[in-house]
Parts: sequence; structure tokens; C-alpha cells
Amino acid sequence: MLTRIRHLRRDERGMSFVYVGMGFMAFLAATTLAIDVGMFMTGRSQAQNSADAGALAGAVALAFNDFNDRSAGGPAVQSALNAARANVVIASQVSVGPGDVTFPNDPTGQPNRVKVDVFRTAGRGNPIPTIVGSLFGLQNVDIGATATAEASPANAVRCPAPFTIPDKWIEKQDPGGWSPNSTFDPGDVYIGPSDPVNYTGYDMNRDRGVQITLKADNDTKITASFYNPWDFPGSVGASDYRRNIAECDQRSGFVLPNGVQLTPENGNMVGPTKQGMQDLIDLDPYASWDTTCKCVVGSDPKYNGNSPRIRPIPVYDPIAFADGKAHGKNITLSEVTTIGFFIEPMKGGEVTGRIMPVHGVNDNNAGPAPPGSFPRLIRLVK
Repeated sequence: MLTRIRHLRRDERGMSFVYVGMGFMAFLAATTLAIDVGMFMTGRSQAQNSADAGALAGAVALAFNDFNDRSAGGPAVQSALNAARANVVIASQVSVGPGDVTFPNDPTGQPNRVKVDVFRTAGRGNPIPTIVGSLFGLQNVDIGATATAEASPANAVRCPAPFTIPDKWIEKQDPGGWSPNSTFDPGDVYIGPSDPVNYTGYDMNRDRGVQITLKADNDTKITASFYNPWDFPGSVGASDYRRNIAECDQRSGFVLPNGVQLTPENGNMVGPTKQGMQDLIDLDPYASWDTTCKCVVGSDPKYNGNSPRIRPIPVYDPIAFADGKAHGKNITLSEVTTIGFFIEPMKGGEVTGRIMPVHGVNDNNAGPAPPGSFPRLIRLVK
């Protein structure tokens, strides 16, 4: 009996189960902790998506709805809030209010940025609960994110129309001031977009909805609504010109950098202009301009709110144009910026349209955009 007791005391059989059990418990704890950590990392990523979406939506609304309205109920703040809240974090909505949407200046001092902070924290009453952390006294964790987007001047546009009109000036001859029928005469004042404070040209907020009837330039005077056809690179003749009006892929079409010299199209392009415009209208025939919202409504859903009838139109320096004509030189089409233009149904043989904001792009081969540039580039900067 004594020998058997001594044998049992020295017997190590079964000890592996103790180690296996201890190891299993450690493995289970580590695995559960990994679930917590993975959930927190997912939450952090989702919170950043929420902040990014809010900042981008706010910047779009700032540029294309109302650049001057930064109030709590304005389109920039409300768009930012709606987009941020639509992106949930671990199946719950983030906490974000009007006070979490701010409008910092960019490094040059321009007020064109939107910053959004989102929260899932104990201080906001919506922290993320833990799974295994509660065993160690950690009931929940705080997660937040911030993002800043910018509606900055763009140095290029896609799919510009192959015709150009003069930029806006200060009318000194007509007591009523500038109108779409004004002519640029000696004494009138034009200051380009490189001087954003004194720039006299088209403004995406002030001039939004202004209707212009495009007329063929008679080559004797500069009128706000007179257009001049210009050559796309590689295009030849009236058929290419007509096609360039109606057919352009906004994602991959020709990119026009800012500040280029536009080569005038030779020949009479009145007919091809009308034909190309009608081709363009036929692509989205039910789109129309709403004077209440100053926006395009009724566009075919397949265009996702970006009707093909919204086209960038280059505007040229009227001083350079006038100086060339006055001295008997060739017409000088010095592009200074590009405006957005919604093509309306033709009235007889005339083409009308509405000025509106337009998206721009960044061309790495072009110089910086002038501060007063009309098209806007929407991008995340932080």
C-alpha cells in the first residue's frame, strides 16, 4: 500500500491536461481580446469614413449651393451632418452636431474648407462597448475622427465646350451696368482672376442662374453673349466641332488647363453650333432649370445628377481680345477661367443657357489655378 501511495505521488500522468486547460483559457482570452481590438479598429475606420463623407459633402454644398452660408441651418452644415450620420460606426449613428462642423481657412487664408468631427464617446453618451474588456474593468472605449475637405480653385476642367465667350467686366458706359447684351468699350474695366479681391469676372454664387443667349460673334465688337468657336486639339472641320459639343465623356474627356491660348475655329460654325447643341439637348431632353433652387431638375437618373447638358465654357480676357482687334491683329482668345453652363432648349436659332457652378480637376502639367478661378476642385486635405 505504501509503495502504491509513493507511486501515485510521483506519477505525472494527466498533468498535460492541466497545461492544456490553462493554455486553452489563455488562448480563449487572447482570442476574445483580439475580437475587441478588431472591433475597435473597425470602428475607428468607420468613424473616419463618416468624417470624410461629412467633410466632402459639406465642401460640395459650400461650393455648389451657397458659398456664403455657413449657418447651422445652411446647406454646407446640413449636408455635412446628413452625410456623416448616414455612415454608421459599429451599427450605430455617430454623434455630430452643427458645432462639430467648422470652416477653417486654407494655408493662403481663403475660407474654402469644411472640417467635421464625429464621436462615439462616453462624453456624447454613445461609447463602443467591449466584449472581454469588461472582465478587466473596461466597459467601453471612446472613438472619434476628424476630416477636412476643401473646395479649392481648379486649374483645369474636363469636356469644355468648343466655343468661348468674354469674361465679365465692369460696365462704365451703360448707366444700368453690365448685362448679357453689354459691349466692351474703351473705359470699361476688366480685372482677371489672379486678383480675387478685385476680380470683375463671373462669380459662381453672384451670377448663378444668369441667363445668356449665345450669339455668333460678328467680329466687330465684344458683346457678353457673343461666342467664338475654337479648335479642340486634333479636331478638323465642322463635323468634329459639332461632335465636340455633343459627345464628351465627363470622366475621360479632353482636359482644358487654365490660362491657355485658344485657337479660333476657321469658317462659319453657326450651323454646326446649333446642330451640336440640339444633339446635346437630346441626350437629356427632360432636364430643366428651376429658378427657385437655381439648379437643374428632371435630369435622367442615369446621369446621377450630372446632366451632360451642363458644360464648362471657357471665358477669355476681353482686353487682350480688344487689343488684338483694335490693332488689326488676329483674334486673341486668352482663356482666363471656365464657367459652368446649363444648355437650355433653343429658341428659334438661338442657344440659351444658365450660368452655374462647375466641377474642376487638377492637371499636374498645368500651373496653379488663379485664386478667383470659377471651377472648384473638391478634395480631402486632412
